[in-house]
Amino acid sequence: MDVIDIASEREDAHRAAVIAAHLAQKKTPVRPSAEHCEDCGEDIPEARRQIIPGVVLCVECQERQERMHR
Repeated sequence: MDVIDIASEREDAHRAAVIAAHLAQKKTPVRPSAEHCEDCGEDIPEARRQIIPGVVLCVECQERQERMHR
């Protein structure tokens, strides 16, 4: 094995570890999904709560927050 092969193996291992850590975070919500939006108090639809574990904002408030942080 030459230096390039060793570097390539290390890069592959690092990439796999980063991806695994990211996926593990996504599977563990910080808290349960809220039934009502934390900003406006409107109901958060069940479908949204199932698709996005730990969701706390309705679609409208989430979009507004994302626009403000651009």
